[in-house]
Amino acid sequence: MIERISSGGPWEEVIGYSRAVLAGDMAFVSGCTSTVDGEVVHVGDPYEQTRTAFQIALWSLERLGLSARDVVRTRMYVTSAEHADAVGRAHGSLFAKVRPAASLVIVAGLLDPRMLVEVEVDAYRGALA
Repeated sequence: MIERISSGGPWEEVIGYSRAVLAGDMAFVSGCTSTVDGEVVHVGDPYEQTRTAFQIALWSLERLGLSARDVVRTRMYVTSAEHADAVGRAHGSLFAKVRPAASLVIVAGLLDPRMLVEVEVDAYRGALA
């Protein structure tokens, strides 16, 4: 069984994707940025943009019946290496106890130049050891 949810974001319909998909015991959250109600928030602040993006991802997981403790992998796409420390600290503030597998990748840019980071989250709803 596959369940798909939408956040109602402006690009979901145009590009043709779901905010999150639950497939069996695995949940996959599409790339989240610091975009709230169609506007980029925390412009110039990679730490707060990261926290906001992960909070959007975690909200999506909650809609599927999962939480931060179910997260097994995160990916962070950052527009500049100079933001890596702030992005890493923001990740740690949310996942220090969970300790998912994680990647932090420097990219050339994101859809809106005010976006400094985009994150993805995978979660597992089965019993964890």
